[in-house]
Amino acid sequence: MTLLEYLNAQHCDYKVTEHKPVYTADQLATVEHISGREVAKPVVVRADGNFYLCVLPADRKLDLYALQKHLKAKNARLANEHEMESLFVDTELGAEPPLGNLYNLPTLMDKSLNKDKQIVFLAGSHERSVWMSMKEYRKLANPVIGSFTYPAAFDEIESMPFDPFFYDPYGL
Repeated sequence: MTLLEYLNAQHCDYKVTEHKPVYTADQLATVEHISGREVAKPVVVRADGNFYLCVLPADRKLDLYALQKHLKAKNARLANEHEMESLFVDTELGAEPPLGNLYNLPTLMDKSLNKDKQIVFLAGSHERSVWMSMKEYRKLANPVIGSFTYPAAFDEIESMPFDPFFYDPYGL
């Protein structure tokens, strides 16, 4: 069953938009002219041998350590490409929808995404998106809500090669 067939079978209220191909959640936000906070980015994680579909805003990154603590798991890692292909056989790689129940995966949603009234996500294709109210999404996906992300901007700050406020007159 495709995503759109599933949404129709569940009598969901949603709309679909077609756009140029996008390959990241940030690109989706740009092409749809919305904030990255409104884009639901699915990230598949394997923790203690079980797969989980984590859903977070495009402007945040997954904190594997926080997720591992949330799941009370001994280890956690991102799913690899081969595992993704076997889990999501009816979607293009990288265009997975954030609905774990469609693929028999537990869905975990970061609480930062819960603030929005609507969300947008890829519909199994890099050229098609689904717009849906957050209320409809929560009813459909029944996600476990937790806190396991951090702002993507932190990575930019951390990767700076020097402290811009430090002045070394000797160039040491």
